[in-house]
Order: sequence, then C-alpha cells, then structure tokens
Amino acid sequence: MRQTEFFLKACDPKTLTVGQLMQDAVTRCTSRTDVLTIAHMMTHRNFGSLPVVEEDGTLVGVVTEYDLLQAMIEGRDLRKILATEIMSAYPVTATEDQTLVQVADLFQDRYLTRVPVVRSGKLVGILARRDLLFGYLKASQYWS
Repeated sequence: MRQTEFFLKACDPKTLTVGQLMQDAVTRCTSRTDVLTIAHMMTHRNFGSLPVVEEDGTLVGVVTEYDLLQAMIEGRDLRKILATEIMSAYPVTATEDQTLVQVADLFQDRYLTRVPVVRSGKLVGILARRDLLFGYLKASQYWS
C-alpha cells in the first residue's frame, strides 16, 4: 500500500519520497520460476513486469511483457524456460529516499513505466508512473 493514500492534508508534492509513493506489497518470483507461471501471474493480476529476487530478497532482474513476448515470438516452450533465461538483468532501480522530482525525471529520461525500489540491494517496493501521479494529486489535495 502507498503511504500517500493516508494523507489528510496538503503538502508540497516535491517533498514526497519514493518511500511514501511506492507500493510495498510486491509480487515477485525467483530466478528458478518457470516462465509459464510468470506469464500466468502477470496476466491474471494485470502486471506489466515482475521482479526476480534471490531467496534472501536480493533483486537480480525483472521479467517484462517484452521479455515474454520475445520468448513467444522465438517459439520457446514457456514451461521449459526459467526467469533467469529471459529476465532483464541489472534493472534500473530507485531508493526510498529519492524525491518525486528525481524519479519523475528518471521515468521520463529512460521511458520507464515502473521501477523496483531497493534497500541495500534487496527489493522493498515497486514504483509506477501511476504512483507518482497519485501521490502528486493526493499531496496537492486535488484528490479527495
């Protein structure tokens, strides 16, 4: 859940941090999860990507819709390939202390739709463009 959902009064949106804006309940998979399972999770839950983590929560990659489509185009059997084989390794990430303006610039400059949020390399949340807009509107009290 986003902390900004609980805002009761206006504040300067430029002071909002990723920690306040991000979703902290993140569906994830491991590098050993088969791609068919990932495709089912993403389509049934309407996700555009899924973070890939090790057992200790360390972020190692992201599987995106693009990655899944590429595997399909190549005719690969989604039951027989693992996340580690198609994931985008070393994804762009954010940290909880970055500001709305900093991550908005990152999203625009890199044409991103969402980024994993990490603390010491471990996944702690996910931030989407929609979360930035929601936080901005909530802080500005355009949202009631």
